[in-house]
Amino acid sequence: MEMLRRRIFGFLKYQPLLKELVKRDIKVRYRHSVLGMIWTVLNPLFMMIVLTVVFSNMFRMDIAKFPVYVLIGQIVFNCNAEATTQGMNAIIWNAALIKKVYIPKYLFPLSNVVSCLVNFGFSFAALILVMLFTNVPFYPTILTVWIPLAYLMLFSFGLSLILCTVNVFFRDMQHLYGVFTTAWMYLSAIFYSTEIVPPYLLPVIKMNPIYQYISFFRKIILEGTFPSVQTNLLCLAISGLTVVLGLLVFSRFQDRFILYI
Repeated sequence: MEMLRRRIFGFLKYQPLLKELVKRDIKVRYRHSVLGMIWTVLNPLFMMIVLTVVFSNMFRMDIAKFPVYVLIGQIVFNCNAEATTQGMNAIIWNAALIKKVYIPKYLFPLSNVVSCLVNFGFSFAALILVMLFTNVPFYPTILTVWIPLAYLMLFSFGLSLILCTVNVFFRDMQHLYGVFTTAWMYLSAIFYSTEIVPPYLLPVIKMNPIYQYISFFRKIILEGTFPSVQTNLLCLAISGLTVVLGLLVFSRFQDRFILYI
């Protein structure tokens, strides 16, 4: 209990630093870009158009409100992929700063996750525009979007802690993770319905945390229904366990980072 109290006070103490790290991450990401953060809105829109043309016309995907269906899956998956990819490199990219002054090291992957949360806000604005353009109705449940978003951010933070720890000692992780995220994307039901999935593959997809989060978003946005208590407990359990595991792994090895960065 005492350790938890120290952690909380420590986090509150370094909140101003976390804000500066988030600002730095956002500035670095869009440095020398003419359109800047507008790309955060345009990119998912362009990808949604491509996927809609390909899968709704060429492959005859008969899914209601397909553009919004695809865009929800895309922005949720991309948010996690971007947060974890950047979080994985957080310690290595900040090696010079870590060697000079004492800063709680978990702040670096955390700042990447928070900056991706900002980007999610812009991508969500693109989703709203598409819903207006395609006459998709707005349900009151859309106001609860912060709940699955909280689950997603917790999961991304926990996974980032694990990845950045492994990446310090095994640099090939960043290349392997790129291959993994490609396979992960195809197993997340972003541009297809699980109704067409072979029975032997369906349990694999349903065990995918990102699929659970995407389904949660689709229910409250497209269907106007709030998922059951069991679904909420499942998402919360996945996120909570990932954060706890991430903190344990990170705390176990963080004192050795200085020897490898």
